[in-house]
Amino acid sequence: MNTLLRSTALIALLAGPAFAQDTTGDEPTDTAPAQEETAPESAPDTAPETTSEETPETAPSDESTPSESSDAETGTDSDTATDTAPAEQDGTNGSGEETAQDDSEPEAPAEEANSQARISSDARVPASGPDWPSFHGQVSGAKYSPLDQITPENVGEMELAWRYETGDVSDGSGDLPATVWSATPIYANGLLYIGTPFYRVLALDPATGEEVWSFDSQSTLEALTQPALKNRGVAYWEADEPVEGEACQKIVYLGTMDARLFAVDADTGEQCENFADGGVLDVNQWNTVNDRWPLSLLQPPTIVGDHVVIGWAGNDWDWAEAPPGSIFSVNAQTGELEWTFDTIPEEIREKTGTANVWTAMSADEERGIVYLPVASPSPNYWGGNRTEDIPYATSTTALDVETGEVIWSRQWVHHDIWDYDINAAPTLMDITVDGEEIPALMQATKMGFLFVVNRETGEDVWPIEERPVPAGDIEGERYAETQPFPTKPAPLLDQSKLPDVWWLADVASFGACSKLWDDMVYEGMYTAPTTEGAGAGAYPNSAGVVQWGGVGFDPDKQLAVVNLSHVVQHIQLYERERYEEINGEAGPGESGFHPQTGAPYGMSLQTALNRWGMPCWEPPFGELAAIDMTTGEIAWRRPFGMSQRYGFYMPEGWGSPTIGGPAITRGGLIFIGATMDAMVRAYDLETGEELWSDITEAPSVSNPAVYEHDGAQYVAFVSGGNSILKPSVGDMVSVYRLPQQ
Repeated sequence: MNTLLRSTALIALLAGPAFAQDTTGDEPTDTAPAQEETAPESAPDTAPETTSEETPETAPSDESTPSESSDAETGTDSDTATDTAPAEQDGTNGSGEETAQDDSEPEAPAEEANSQARISSDARVPASGPDWPSFHGQVSGAKYSPLDQITPENVGEMELAWRYETGDVSDGSGDLPATVWSATPIYANGLLYIGTPFYRVLALDPATGEEVWSFDSQSTLEALTQPALKNRGVAYWEADEPVEGEACQKIVYLGTMDARLFAVDADTGEQCENFADGGVLDVNQWNTVNDRWPLSLLQPPTIVGDHVVIGWAGNDWDWAEAPPGSIFSVNAQTGELEWTFDTIPEEIREKTGTANVWTAMSADEERGIVYLPVASPSPNYWGGNRTEDIPYATSTTALDVETGEVIWSRQWVHHDIWDYDINAAPTLMDITVDGEEIPALMQATKMGFLFVVNRETGEDVWPIEERPVPAGDIEGERYAETQPFPTKPAPLLDQSKLPDVWWLADVASFGACSKLWDDMVYEGMYTAPTTEGAGAGAYPNSAGVVQWGGVGFDPDKQLAVVNLSHVVQHIQLYERERYEEINGEAGPGESGFHPQTGAPYGMSLQTALNRWGMPCWEPPFGELAAIDMTTGEIAWRRPFGMSQRYGFYMPEGWGSPTIGGPAITRGGLIFIGATMDAMVRAYDLETGEELWSDITEAPSVSNPAVYEHDGAQYVAFVSGGNSILKPSVGDMVSVYRLPQQ
């Protein structure tokens, strides 16, 4: 027994800190690990019906480690909207069926009838090219390259072509906040463009990594809305018919935490004087309601034709009243505001907020539709200030890109009190189901659901059912009676029950994990936040099963690919007086506590770890999976990555929590970083077999880019790190190719 305890203590020492990291802000929390190795056969028919009602008298137990707020999910918006943007919808669920409760998918207002009645199109997702001109490769969100030089047969020969270190990095130990860098490189105009967390743009030679030009926005390096300096890269636009000799016919856009959007000439790096105010758009000019923080531009805008569609991030964990989540479209060359879409009904904007878009969007350019993954309203874990309908919150909403008018909207969580933000761009795909060709859209979620609908109409491809969920015990709260459950594909994990206690962690903590399981209230994934016991078990939780890297799609094989995490947390509400007593002198977001100022309850979000920092639930902690989109069935899934600390690796069969996402090629490969071991890997698309790997400076918490330059295929990874995974940051770009002949 002594030997066993020594062994478990060693494992805890190595693995624990990696699972104990805290995050707050705009990117979803991704602390966690583990559950079952296989997906459940189906979603539970009904969730348990009750929760208990006792208020705790003591602070959370030592057996849990706090986790700070989501790293990309908080945000908010401006209040001003143009007349063209509808403020609300009422009604049906997008498939024409009435929902069982009133915070459901909205019915289109009469003025939107023309948009709703659009004639269906035979247009398919445009074929991908050899460039990688947007965050997800294509504005469709497919993360797919048609390049096939590198194959399962030769990928093992792939070698480093070049590396580049930006110098824009901080571990937070000095005067600057830590950096969180999850940028995807953009390949366009014969150059590789990268945005940094110091809010610079680098233009590099794609074959050598030599700097061609750089641009410094000279923005303030302060953590205004996030706990760290963050950047997910840049966006690129070019004119359909560039005018020779004129500047800014090709533009690179960079957003900053202080809510400014810079436009620079893609050839020279000089600011575009005709864009907004001398090349800078002040997005904060539209921040007029509950303007507690700037509308941080951490995610690059989405470019659709000549439209620059802008979402933003904020800090809604700590406030009930927050900026309302508006989305803005501006002209690509002039920066002139074209339309604003408001997600929060005007009559309640003063008392709530957010429901913003802080992650990437996607678009069907042929149909003129932009798809918004919309976050939850504020505050995240209490909704007594917003008992009215907010139909666009926690939804996928399709807008006419020319006008900002709603075409359809599907709400995936009714009255969201779990911070289940829609955190990834929907993936557009043309699929064949039962012999019928369908223009589809897949929306991955934090809940581990993959909702598949017709992207023209929002109607179900496979049935999506409203099922009863439990109510809670908080006075003044509203509880949705039902929630949407997809029937296919099956949920990525079984949310009907908590995963089993990991015996190793339980033994190492002398049964503390088992005790925590007994003290948590858990009646399925929609267990309401409570003051009782150790709080409501959260599985999944706001960290999310799927992160902003989203789902990749191979249009030839009709295979979807997704990386996922398993994590157990628990949410505890505290009456205001009790919260102030327990939280003591800790500031907002410290130690997993969040005041939810303006609400009668503060809260804490804690990861279910033992006192050594070991996850209390069974591995694996992360997986990679492929779904056959002709049937909706899992094609394969496997543990993914290795948990790692101080150079020691945990068994690969345990997997790793993941942040970031895949890139897929016609060559039959999946390229991905995303794991805490700082490895970048290649997998066989058809089998899931790992074929190649390399170690980099820090976890690559972004999507790779795949491009062709001068006849050679390259794969580019950014290794910026994220304290969600482990206290390791980096500033490295690593680019690979086959050996040159």
